[in-house]
Amino acid sequence: MSLLLSATLLCAVLFSSGNALAAYNAAAGKAVYESSCASCHKTGIMGAPKLGDKAAWAPRIAQKIDVLVSHSDKGFKGKKGMMPPKGGNAKLTTAQVGNAVAYMVTQSR
Repeated sequence: MSLLLSATLLCAVLFSSGNALAAYNAAAGKAVYESSCASCHKTGIMGAPKLGDKAAWAPRIAQKIDVLVSHSDKGFKGKKGMMPPKGGNAKLTTAQVGNAVAYMVTQSR
């Protein structure tokens, strides 16, 4: 594979993953995090990765934002813990969940 093609593909991957995150409003997600997510993500209850813990978040971030939002919105049980649907707050919209996830990702890189 040529160096130019490799560089082009790398840029496309980085650009597309950045756009996926840009689809959410991390600033608005801070309020959702504080009201609905912090109770677990500040202390690590049920295996929740703590906000800002780069080592805990790195493998999750590698899965891409859309996977994280889906797991957070629909619920997920993993090897290290579980995530209840919408963090246990059924009133949250998928967009609000996505914004909160975007906030946590930006704070945990």
